Amino acid sequence: MGGVEDIDLTDLDRFAHGFPHAVFDRLRADAPVRWHPPTPHTPDGEGFWVVSRYADIVAVAGDSVTYSSESGGERRGGGTLIEDLPVDWAVGVLLNMMDDPRHAGVRKLLMPSVAPRTLKLIEDDLRRRAADLVDAALAKGECDFLLDLAAELPLQAVAQLLGAPQEDRHRLFGWANVALDYDDRDLGEATARTQRAVAETRAYGRELLAAKTAAPADDLLSLAAHATIDGQPLTDMEKAMLFSLLIAAGSETTRNSIAVGMLALIERPEVWRSLREDRSQLDGAVDEMLRWASSTSYNRRTATRDTELGGQRIKAGDKVTLWWTSANRDEAVFTDPHTFDITRRPNPHLAFGRGGHFCLGSNLARMEMRVVFDALLDRVEIAELTGTVEFTRSNKHTGVRHMPVRLRPRGEEE
Repeated sequence: MGGVEDIDLTDLDRFAHGFPHAVFDRLRADAPVRWHPPTPHTPDGEGFWVVSRYADIVAVAGDSVTYSSESGGERRGGGTLIEDLPVDWAVGVLLNMMDDPRHAGVRKLLMPSVAPRTLKLIEDDLRRRAADLVDAALAKGECDFLLDLAAELPLQAVAQLLGAPQEDRHRLFGWANVALDYDDRDLGEATARTQRAVAETRAYGRELLAAKTAAPADDLLSLAAHATIDGQPLTDMEKAMLFSLLIAAGSETTRNSIAVGMLALIERPEVWRSLREDRSQLDGAVDEMLRWASSTSYNRRTATRDTELGGQRIKAGDKVTLWWTSANRDEAVFTDPHTFDITRRPNPHLAFGRGGHFCLGSNLARMEMRVVFDALLDRVEIAELTGTVEFTRSNKHTGVRHMPVRLRPRGEEE
């Protein structure tokens, strides 16, 4: 096996069968802050820093002055992807690509909509929906766990929170999938298919925002349509990009945590049985699934000034990538990190990030996972794979495309 200098993290084929944990084990051990030179796969033709250890990642994520989510140095673009995105179109407009104080202002507007007290009001409805989904999957016998269960509840929940019609949710799902998967392209590339999906998402968002502006309801998009920060409304671009972000983030990460979490339980039937008999373990199991799945592989920051990290000199304008999935397998923090352990205590995983950009939807994601697995454990004796799990081809999101599963109802012999 070659050294770390042979590792190309912009070659998406390396991620086509799930996250390459062995690669990051080597990076944490041998080059925890490593300069990644450009390769033929690297967008912008420009190198970037790869940060793989937990402590370094926490340090960067907690220092938004030195490490910006927008840009830095003399760079004209920026953002949270390896490739630069344009300022005033995405950077500084998308919530996850904003710095404070604007980021803090928009975040403060949205937080009440995803606070535990607010989410408690929809929990019973989500439980009914989850029960119906599991019953339908059981009736089919064999299902695509990703499409029929893991993706469906988050989709229904995000449509409800945004105030989008439920009958439109699969169109939104399809557009988000095209934008987030790289099945027919490489980093920094757009195809006619991806451009069409982005354009259709934006057109739909504009129409829905116009409707919420004219006739507001009790939903998050109505809030964004009428909210003000320091007396000024959000810009039209901010509102449109917020809609696109919430559709993708509100459905993609949770569905993959549910799917990869279920895969871990299928591979460990004794853990499934333990959970089924002792539901008090479920909260711990959800956190271990989040650590294990680590659906968001990395986020980028840009150095705003010359600094030092892990003994390396970082220059103003350098791209710095934080590999959350690697941090969640860091031996310095997690005992036996490559063991799936629902009794793990403590479990300070970084599946929701860290610092000012800690995921706004963390409470919703945990609730969705709890209600899905409660419904499954109530109704399913055992689950088994009936085919190969197909992963997305992406270094940004560890996702599942298809997961063929047979669910056996409670009481049926194994």
